[in-house]
Amino acid sequence: MRLIRALLLALVSAFVASGVVYFAFVRPKVRGWGLDPHEAELPLPGDDLVADPSHVETRGITVHAPVSKVWPWLVQMGFGRAGWYSYDMLDNKAAVEEIKPEFQTLSVGDVMPTHPGGGFSVRVVDRERALVLYTDSDLLRSQAERTENESYPEIKASWAFYLQPEDGGTRLIERFRAKTPGSGPATAVLGEIMGTGIVLMTRKQMLSIKERVERLELAETEPTDTEPVWPAHDLAPAATTESAD
Repeated sequence: MRLIRALLLALVSAFVASGVVYFAFVRPKVRGWGLDPHEAELPLPGDDLVADPSHVETRGITVHAPVSKVWPWLVQMGFGRAGWYSYDMLDNKAAVEEIKPEFQTLSVGDVMPTHPGGGFSVRVVDRERALVLYTDSDLLRSQAERTENESYPEIKASWAFYLQPEDGGTRLIERFRAKTPGSGPATAVLGEIMGTGIVLMTRKQMLSIKERVERLELAETEPTDTEPVWPAHDLAPAATTESAD
């Protein structure tokens, strides 16, 4: 029994220590990434889709390219399309490195797939300005193969991508709003886990979009014409002839 108590005490101590380290050192860096207080308060398209959210995450990143060069990367997102530019396990290593012309058409009411047979409903398409995706319990039920006896949690979630021109490029702002049921400590812990996961996923996504856009922008602006290198004999002055008197 003493050994068991010692092991339990060690496990509890390790758990508590991990929590202290996370909240004291890891959480501030993770949750603070890309956070701008002004952007967090900025009204964005799609906010009305989840009017009373229980979770809100707003992050931004500066891309050194015009909005016209960022927008195509947003439109083509989705499973079986260009991927989500996030971690390989989420994209099945399928995130593309270039613009795909066949995926540049997107309209309100389309589905941006997250898996075969389902995904987000496209609610806002404001060219070169805003793209808003949405899901809720009704949509999930319609896309899932579930029996009538199975319950589904009542949720709503919107995912907005907003492009704001600024000096030297574009500010890409992402906002995730969700309303989930329940309250209390368990819900708070779940919200913390979900919030951290969203930050990590969107951080990777925004960094990947930035890298792709800027790499392509640099390739397009680099001079491609170089001075021709002539053979040595071609550099000699041409021979002249004088007419005979």
